[in-house]
Parts: sequence; C-alpha cells; structure tokens
Amino acid sequence: MDLDLRKLRYFVAVADTLHFGRAAEELHIAQPVLSRQIRALEQDLGTPLLTRDSHGVALTEAGRQLLADAGLLLASARAVRRRGGAAARGSRRLMVGFRAGIAVTAAVELFATRHPDVIVDVQRIEGDDQAPMLLDGRIDVGFVRLPIDEAGLRVTPLYTEPRVAVLPVGHRLAGKERITEADLAGEPLVWDADTSTQPTRRPHPNAGYLVRGVDETLEHVAAGRGISFLARSATVFYSHPNVSYVPVPELAPDQVCLAVAASRASPVVDDFCTAAQATAEITAECGNYEMWQLGRGVIPQGD
Repeated sequence: MDLDLRKLRYFVAVADTLHFGRAAEELHIAQPVLSRQIRALEQDLGTPLLTRDSHGVALTEAGRQLLADAGLLLASARAVRRRGGAAARGSRRLMVGFRAGIAVTAAVELFATRHPDVIVDVQRIEGDDQAPMLLDGRIDVGFVRLPIDEAGLRVTPLYTEPRVAVLPVGHRLAGKERITEADLAGEPLVWDADTSTQPTRRPHPNAGYLVRGVDETLEHVAAGRGISFLARSATVFYSHPNVSYVPVPELAPDQVCLAVAASRASPVVDDFCTAAQATAEITAECGNYEMWQLGRGVIPQGD
C-alpha cells in the first residue's frame, strides 16, 4: 500500500487543529470531503487515527505516531519537487543556509575551485528555520548551531565558539574584561524563541520576551529588558551602541555544525561539505575568519 501524500496532508491539518471545520477552511475544501479523505486514510492504514465524539476530536496512539512521522515525509516530498523543478530548468545551483555570525565565504570559495559551474546562493536562517528548511529542500546545506532537531538530518560538528554575555551599556558589569556566571545570578534572560535550554548552570528568570534572531535580541537587551548570551562571533558581525559584550569563560561553548537532509544524495553537496570541513579546520587554527583572510593576504597586515 502506497501512502497517499494528499491524504497525509489533510490528516496533518486536522491533527494540528483537532477540528474538521477549521482544517477544511485551511485546506480550502468542503468539510464532508475532508472527512471522507480521513476515513479513506484510516482504511488504507487499517487503524483509526482520530476519535470523534461530543467532546471533540482527539488523536489515537496510531494518529500521534503518524503525526510524528508525517513532517519528515511531507518535507521530503516538497524537497523532491523542488529538486526536480531545478533539474528540469537545467539549474546548477546550491543553496547554503547559515546562522548569524557564521562566515561561509571560505567554504564557498574553496568549493568554487572544484565546481566553477555551480552557482552558490547563501541565505541567513534562524534557529527555528534550521531543520524545516533542510528537510523541505529550501536549502541544500546548513551551517547550524545546536540545539537542532536531528531527525531526518546528517549533522556533523565543525567547531565551537566561546559565548559572551550581552548586557545593556548601563549595566553594572558592562565593559568588564570578563565575568562569571555567579556575577549574573538572578538576572532576567531574554529567551530566543527556538531555544529550550539556557547555556548557564545557574537558572535565570524569563524576561518575558521571546525573540527571533540576533537583531531582536540586541534591541531587547539595549532597552534594558534583560540580558542574553551569544556566540563570540556576534561581537564581530553585530554591533549596537547601547549593548556591551562581555566574555564569560566558564559558559559551555556554542557548537557550530554542518547539516544536510539524510535523504539528500548528491556528489555536489558532498563536495561542499568537504570544503566546509576543510575551511573549518583552517578557521579553528587561525582563531577566526578574519585571521584566515589575513593569512591569505586578502586583509593587509599592519606595519
């Protein structure tokens, strides 16, 4: 029995809303049609997926399992369509995603020496974009930061970065050469929307602002709404007149990884991953990307 992806998409809509009427509206189909399609899917699978009674709609155990699996299946189908369309257009293009503060130019340049005919596009992604964009084919390779949902992905560690505290310029510790976790005990923390854990061993109260990305983080910290923690590369790529970065050496480092969809089989993608790993080693030895450029003579050395 082949799983009908259209029925699966209909099931996910109902499972997400637990309401046939709202799901039908989202799908732009009539509710009776949706009900028939769900019943047909249950018959195909030989098990009920939903319970329907006067209290509403609920998932069965089989329904919960199918919902957990459906995301990867639907994302893979979208990726196949995207890659098929690109091949039909004769496109030789690689889309590389990267998190804020991660320099990808070295990998792109090294890859280009072997594949000068492949156009490499780059796109910044946020934490909650990482896995979905890889799984559905919007990006082919991702320079990601942990944590990430690794289901359906191949994740390879590249290097680690120290973390810094992000403080308002008027903070009592702003401008210090370094501080400890204990110095910040009890400070309200501006949470990144995609982060479920704090990087410190000492818990911090939630400042009440869920942010998405470095720019929003800096704005909230600058406004005095709380503190935050970022990878050290933020100090190179992002500046703000009302924010101070202070090293916290005892914090667990930020892990930068390379991620590809597990279903993605491509010599071109493999070659890019090889280039990324090679340049990550150079970057780690030299300290940062700017030092790597300095060694190549791209950035002139001082007297």
